[in-house]
Amino acid sequence: MDEDSRLARWEQSTEVPLALASLAFLIGYAIHVLAQHITDGWRDLSFAVMLIAWAMFGVDYAVRWRLSGERLRFVRTHWLDGLVVLLPLLRPLRIVKLYEAVQRRHGEPRFSLHARVITYAGLSTGLLGFAGALAVYDQERGAPGANMKTFGDALWWTCETLTTVGYGDVTPVTTGGRLIAVGMMACGLALLGAVTGSFSSWLIQVFSQEGDTQDTQDTRHGEGPPER
Repeated sequence: MDEDSRLARWEQSTEVPLALASLAFLIGYAIHVLAQHITDGWRDLSFAVMLIAWAMFGVDYAVRWRLSGERLRFVRTHWLDGLVVLLPLLRPLRIVKLYEAVQRRHGEPRFSLHARVITYAGLSTGLLGFAGALAVYDQERGAPGANMKTFGDALWWTCETLTTVGYGDVTPVTTGGRLIAVGMMACGLALLGAVTGSFSSWLIQVFSQEGDTQDTQDTRHGEGPPER
C-alpha cells in the first residue's frame, strides 16, 4: 500500500473522532470561561478534556506528516492544519480545504456536493463564532473601560464581526481582544467566501451545461450559428 492511500485512509478514519474532539474542546472551553462558580473538580475535568482534545490534534498532525513523506513541504502546504493544532478553536476553518476541493472538480455539477460545502460552512461559522465570543469575552470581562459586560454582548459583537457589519456599539479594548477581532474578521471573510463562492460555482456550472446542451440540440436539428 503506497503512502498516499495510507494517508487517505488515516484522514477518512479520523475525521469523525477529530470532529467530536473539536466539540469536546469547545464544551470544555465554554465551561472554563462561563462557569465561574463550579467546583475545582469540574474545572479540572474541563481542562483535562481540552488537553486530551489538543493532544489528539497534535497526534493527527504528526501522523499525517509522517505518512505524507513530504517533511518540510508538508508544513508549508498544510499551514492551516498547523495553525489548528496551535489554536484548536480555529478548526472550523478546515472548511476552506473542502471548498478548494470542490473548486477543482470538473464535469457535471452536483448540487449535493455544493450543498454539503454550504451547510458545513454555515455550521462552521456558527461554531467559530461561538468560540470567538468565548475567547473575546474571556479577555474583555473586568477590563478597565470594557463595554462588553456580558456573554450576550460578546455574541452580538461576534455576529457584527463575522458579517463584517461592525456597528461599533460593542468593541474590544484589550490587546488580546483586538487580536481576536482581527482573526475573526479574516475568518468571517474566508467562511462566508466559501459559502458564496460554492453557490456561485454551482450556478455557473449549471448555466454552462444548459448552454452546451442547447447548442448540441441546435446542431442535431441542423441549426447552426447565424451567418455573418
